[in-house]
Amino acid sequence: MSAIWEPEARYRIWFEIEAHAAVKMGELGVVPESAGKALWDWWATKPVIDVAAIDAIEAVTKHDVIAFLDWVAQQVGPEARFMHQGMTSSDVLDTTLNVQLAKAADILLADLDDLLAAIKRRAEEHKYTPTIGRSHGIHAEPVTFGLKMAEAYAEFARCRKRLVAAREEIATCAISGAVGTFANVDPSVEAYVADKMGLEIEPVSTQVIPRDRHAMFFATLAVIASSIERIAVEVRHLQRTEVLEAEEYFSPGQKGSSAMPHKRNPVLTENLTGQARMIRSYAFPAMENVALWHERDISHSSVERFIGPDATITLDFALARLTGVIDKLLVYPERMQKNLDRMGGLVHSQRVLLALTQAGLTRDESYRLVQRNAMKVWESDGQLSLLELLKADADVAKALPAEVIEDKFNLDYHFKHVDTIFARVFGN
Repeated sequence: MSAIWEPEARYRIWFEIEAHAAVKMGELGVVPESAGKALWDWWATKPVIDVAAIDAIEAVTKHDVIAFLDWVAQQVGPEARFMHQGMTSSDVLDTTLNVQLAKAADILLADLDDLLAAIKRRAEEHKYTPTIGRSHGIHAEPVTFGLKMAEAYAEFARCRKRLVAAREEIATCAISGAVGTFANVDPSVEAYVADKMGLEIEPVSTQVIPRDRHAMFFATLAVIASSIERIAVEVRHLQRTEVLEAEEYFSPGQKGSSAMPHKRNPVLTENLTGQARMIRSYAFPAMENVALWHERDISHSSVERFIGPDATITLDFALARLTGVIDKLLVYPERMQKNLDRMGGLVHSQRVLLALTQAGLTRDESYRLVQRNAMKVWESDGQLSLLELLKADADVAKALPAEVIEDKFNLDYHFKHVDTIFARVFGN
């Protein structure tokens, strides 16, 4: 990913755009056909791009594209004077940026594929591993750890779909001249360069490619980062000492604290949380870049020099890190079961509530009967049993036989549709 943003890589894309344009202009008779040939003949020698030399020229010209053109001319000779005919700097810069972002998207899509594969494997492994579902951080009702993983899979599958759309939207080419009117460059040149660079033509450009495309791209990266953080926060909570249902892999020789030898901290997922904050922060300036003056200004340029490399490199790293976390995640089913049983069966309260309503009691009355027993269990810190309290409650017993109440505490009841959910997420 980093290599995409290296100066030499950028200059190589610049050259390809210029050389392809020269070839097409040669076919149109705008420049001699020998111009394009001379450029590609020099390129065939696999020249080293002298970044320092180009920088030295730019120090005088104060213009990056002109510096590059001057340096190429020094290497190629007189035929190089036909480069950039009718073109403007943004034709090169914007098209190059979109090539880079499209290449970055391809790497990120491969990262997402790796992550999805890791999540799917862990989902299948723990498809029926019982654990407690929490709302507001409080015990709610039973789920399985596999369902948690399935939820993550579905979320990142949506992320992948969004990134495919964002890549398609960003992969455009503009070779339209000073204010986008094609006054000095034929539209067929743009179409030719777009085809050679693996891009689509920009339907209408105002010297620059419209920045709503880039805003969409970086917003998509921000959403992916938010999904990364959601999973990271889940792992961090599960690793808390009081919970300890899952934790990051702790390698031999690893140390968690400079002061406390016992510590095993969720450092990777904490790090992912921080990275997600940074990636999201790049979406806002990308959106501000949409509003440029008239046909063009360059207020967007300095922003993109930051956010292009930073957002894509950081997200590439974050996706790889999360894949490693999921792949090596230590899962503790026994602790999950212990936590499920921690509050004396309170997680089954809804089933008893529904049974009472079906037995003829009003919902309010049913709720009050279950709640008055549930609060005793809550206040005993789980030392009392909700099942036993309900069976001993005369008002409840009058409506429900003991065996019916006992049936409502069957854990497997909650998992009868796990197969249905998995089929929806992963296919049959």
